[in-house]
Amino acid sequence: QKREEVAMAAPEPEMLSPAVVRDLEWYEKSEETQAPQVELLETTQEPPNPSESFCPRDFMIPVVFPGPVSQEGCCRFTCELLKHIMYQRQQLPLPYEQLKHFYRKPSLQAEEMVRKKSWAEVTSKKCQQALAELESVLSHLEGLFARTLVPRVLILLGGSALCPKEFYELDLSRLAPNSMDQSLSTAACLRRLFRAIFMADAFSELQAPPLMGTIVMAQGHRDCGEDWFRPKLNYRVPTRGHKLTVTLSCGRPSIQTTAWEDYIWFQAPVTLKGFHE
Repeated sequence: QKREEVAMAAPEPEMLSPAVVRDLEWYEKSEETQAPQVELLETTQEPPNPSESFCPRDFMIPVVFPGPVSQEGCCRFTCELLKHIMYQRQQLPLPYEQLKHFYRKPSLQAEEMVRKKSWAEVTSKKCQQALAELESVLSHLEGLFARTLVPRVLILLGGSALCPKEFYELDLSRLAPNSMDQSLSTAACLRRLFRAIFMADAFSELQAPPLMGTIVMAQGHRDCGEDWFRPKLNYRVPTRGHKLTVTLSCGRPSIQTTAWEDYIWFQAPVTLKGFHE
């Protein structure tokens, strides 16, 4: 009987959707091509205790890296998580990279389809607009991370910034991006991050959503000189709606909480609009 209970409690990788498996394989095969970095060593993680279940409306995924990560790595985590959530929550019909490849470099078959079917042309225009808006936010996120440390990022879906239907928080405050030690490989950190997300299966209990606007907010120093993201001095993180928090840490002393007192929320002036084919 105990064996049956353990079997029921243990996650079954084969139950992951084909799309999730493809994404996981992509991150497993990815290689770091940037400047030399310390490769992330695989460490054994204990499986979560079934008795410590999280409320479906407040899900948490902790990820621990065995060393410091770069500021560029923090930005990459944010951008990849934004892309993944928009695809996972069906705001994009395909992963971002596939959409970009298909619609920016259409095949002869795709061009023929656009010529023959008017709906395909409409879909193409919607995709072009969605990609342009998403690329603008990604580009300005890179600029923000270059100007200031970013301890927290919010991805808000549906409703408003104050009352979204669901929202996702990336907590970077426990990392040490300015460490003097060599940073871990960003690609290896990404594999660890997404493996934790896939194995947690945090999206399986959610119902298929309609198209919703996506708002991106990030904390930064009030004097960082940011002029694209709009400062929101009195913003408070929502307390309602489905919430998923991804907490990153590096096993080292993090920046003291008092150091974040001069950090405020900034909101992207663009609300990302998804589309369906």
